[in-house]
Formats: sequence, structure tokens, C-alpha cells
Amino acid sequence: MSEVAIGWWGLALSLLLVAAAIGVSLSYQLKLERSLLVATLRAIAQLALAGWALALILDDDTSTVFAWLWVGAMVPAAALTAKRRESRLPGLMLSTSIGYIFGLGISLTVVFALGIMPLENRVLVPIAGMIVGNSLKVVVVAATRLVDAVRDQSGEIEAMLALGIDRRRSLNKVRTEALRLALLPQIETTRSVGIVFLPGVLTGLILAGIDPLDAALIQASVLFLILGSAAITGLVVVITGANQFITNDQRLVIPES
Repeated sequence: MSEVAIGWWGLALSLLLVAAAIGVSLSYQLKLERSLLVATLRAIAQLALAGWALALILDDDTSTVFAWLWVGAMVPAAALTAKRRESRLPGLMLSTSIGYIFGLGISLTVVFALGIMPLENRVLVPIAGMIVGNSLKVVVVAATRLVDAVRDQSGEIEAMLALGIDRRRSLNKVRTEALRLALLPQIETTRSVGIVFLPGVLTGLILAGIDPLDAALIQASVLFLILGSAAITGLVVVITGANQFITNDQRLVIPES
């Protein structure tokens, strides 16, 4: 099977679809032309830079230490992104970082210590990147749902606190609801894969010439790693995040709308 490569000319031709999207925005006055253009230019620049950096890191002669440094840099970057997307939850950057240490750490330990995949730069960086990226979606949704639930159910929570119910039981409902709603999209993705859509890993491996069955098995293991890591990271975020809204003297701090 021949190698698939589009080159810069192929990339330029693919921009015709972006032009079509801008045309739709202009026709229906969506006022998204600038956002589409900026997003496209940023994607090209960021991916080109990432491709250049990955070419250096994934080289056979490059030490695995640099790959681990790359993975380590992903965690604070993702935590900062989560904080920017949901600024109403105090301590979200710290709780996200802690969640990643557990979620990502356990996932990478399982995949490499049990020999599911070889510990090589070309495996470590992409696997960690997919886990971090998909877990970030769960973190942001969980944080947003948690803040909204605490605000909407503040009367009920305050009543339980007034009756002497401890903070853990007072916040149990909102924590459970936030984590459940955050995980549902990832569960649905896992359930629908291969039938409703073909995910990126599977598609990329097939384009790279890997046997489709082998590619499907790799994709399945990646999905399971993402699901487990997202659940662990999200759990840490909702547990630590919910506690931020109750003071030491058992008073509820209602978040901003």
C-alpha cells in the first residue's frame, strides 16, 4: 500500500472547503468570517510547528526523556486551557493538573507496564496527547455543569447544611450529576465507534498502510484509555471543585452566573 501524502498543494486545495464555510457565513450573515479565517490560520501554523517539533522528538536517535518532557508540558497547558474556559470554578487549574497526574499516569502505566504498546517516542507522545485532549473536554463540561448545578440548587444545598448534613453528602447530588453529564458524550463516542463514524486514530493508521484489523484493535485500546482517564480526571475535578463552594464554617458560596 502506497504512502498517503498531500503536500502543501493538497493543503491549499483543502482550503476551498474553508472558503465555502466563509461563503455560508457571509450569505446568512453569521458574522463568523473572521473567526473562521483566524481559526484556519492558527491551525495551519500550530500544526506545522507541532509537526516540525514531533519530527525531532520522534526521531529514532532522540532520547525518550524529551518525549516525557513533551507529555509533562501537556498537563499544565491543558489545565490552563480548562481554567480559561471555565473561570467560575476556583482552583480548577490545580484540580485539573492533579486529575491528569492520576488519570494520565494510570493510563500510561497500564499501556506500557503491561506491554500493550511499546514504550517508544512515536507511541508515547500521540497516546498521551489523545488522552489529554479528550479528557480536557470532560473536565470543562464537568466544571461548567458543577458550577451551574451548585448555583441552581443552592437553596437545597443550604438547607441540608443548615440541618447539619456534612459537605460531602450536601454536594453529592451536584457532583454526581456534573460527572455523569460530562462523561456521557465520551461514552456515546465509544459506543458508536466503527458504525456511526471512523475515529481519527483508525483513519490515520489505515492511511499509513496499517492492516485495518490491527488498526481497529489499536483504536479500541486508545478509546478505553481515554474513557478511563477522562473518568478519573473528571472525578478529581468535581470532588475538589465542589468543596470550593463550602467554607470551613459550613456556609455555601454561590458561584457567579
